[in-house]
Amino acid sequence: MLVALWVGLPAMAATAKHYTQLEFAPLPEVKLPKYERFVMKNGLVVYLLEDRELPLVGGTALVRTGDRLEPADKIGLAGLTGTVMRSGGTTKHPSQKLNQLLEQRAATVETGINTTSGSASFNALSEDLSAVFELFSEVLRSPRFDPQQLELAKTQIRGGIARRNDDPESVAEREFQKLIYGGDSPYARTVEYATLDNISRDDVVGFYQQYFYPNNIILGIVGDFEAKEMRSLIEKHLGDWQPNPNLAKPSLPAVSQAKQGGVFVASLPQLTQSYVQIGHLGGKFDSPDYAALDVLSGVLNGFGGRLFNSVRSRQGLAYTVYGLWSAKYDYPGIFLAGGQTRSDATVPFIQAVRTEIERLQAEPVTLAELSFAKDSVLNSFVFNFADPTQTLSRLMRYEYYGYPADFIFRYQRGVEATTAADVQRVAKTYLKPEQLVTMVVGNAGAINPPLTALSTQVTPVDIAIPTPVGMK
Repeated sequence: MLVALWVGLPAMAATAKHYTQLEFAPLPEVKLPKYERFVMKNGLVVYLLEDRELPLVGGTALVRTGDRLEPADKIGLAGLTGTVMRSGGTTKHPSQKLNQLLEQRAATVETGINTTSGSASFNALSEDLSAVFELFSEVLRSPRFDPQQLELAKTQIRGGIARRNDDPESVAEREFQKLIYGGDSPYARTVEYATLDNISRDDVVGFYQQYFYPNNIILGIVGDFEAKEMRSLIEKHLGDWQPNPNLAKPSLPAVSQAKQGGVFVASLPQLTQSYVQIGHLGGKFDSPDYAALDVLSGVLNGFGGRLFNSVRSRQGLAYTVYGLWSAKYDYPGIFLAGGQTRSDATVPFIQAVRTEIERLQAEPVTLAELSFAKDSVLNSFVFNFADPTQTLSRLMRYEYYGYPADFIFRYQRGVEATTAADVQRVAKTYLKPEQLVTMVVGNAGAINPPLTALSTQVTPVDIAIPTPVGMK
């Protein structure tokens, strides 16, 4: 038996194909599933998408808020509000009782607030939908904001502050964001002991009351339900929720690049490798050139991309390497490149990455590279619709940020139409080598050649954690 297997191996090897010779069927056409959208009398926007594959129902309420709207002296307020909305229970069901009722049904209700939005979500068996949706509505409409749970959440955040320099990759990301957006920008600032101590329960309640109204929310529900019955359930629990007729759309913080180039270092002597981020201010998804910029990212990034092939494989300068045009919905994102490398390879690594960025401007990509990048982008495109929940979430986000419902298909057509000349054009237009900011987290003493080989001025970055009040 063993001999027969061994004899068969050369024949098998002879028929094996190189991955570049493999042929695949064309991608299937992506179609949106049938869904229903309506607006309730109180202004609540609702999306319903029936999916009978499993006896499950899930929903998400997207709230127009975000931590970019919190006061500068109370950084952490939005996050606390989002956490304690759920952990603090409701006016009808204290935290422990709420947890018990959900656990009995193997259901979940979660809340949170990130930079640009707030959310409340639920997941339940379809047979428990009525009971769980009632609890979800309570959390959304009448959170208790229990003082003990608020203090517990603060304690957990304090622990996070104390440990925030433990992960050098997170340090590089945090400090790079500050260099790009500015340390005081709502898109880069960090919660500190002092700002946390400034936050009272009244502040949390006030933040909630400023934004949580039905005419400031998009609700999406997907799963095993009858649309007519679901509409009745929503009307029952959310229909009498009073809107805020004076609700004003908040003005968004202005964005500009804080540091116009430069090399910066945060030295952690215990490290044997460097964590590097290189980039400059980028743009938004609604740019007419976003599709071409995403193809540009495909040329640079991932297995088979220029950075992987050149910097990692041929030159052996990186453990990981990446480069992409990272856009945002309603404020400029970042063009970002970087990775991890040995201390003694830090400078050559940075130089090699910059060379590949500049090469995109200097010469057109090959047809093979263009085809590879477009195929990579379009193949990943279909996974945006892997399940109905993803599809509904995307539709809600488009409405939330003011994008057309068919934006994803416009993007798809844009990728398909992108040429090599387009990639070089957007590289010349949008990439700014002279504005590239370089952030290094590593053992500065072990980086040889030193960072001064890149710039005569290398600016140290202070990552010391401010001491809590009363502990000085």
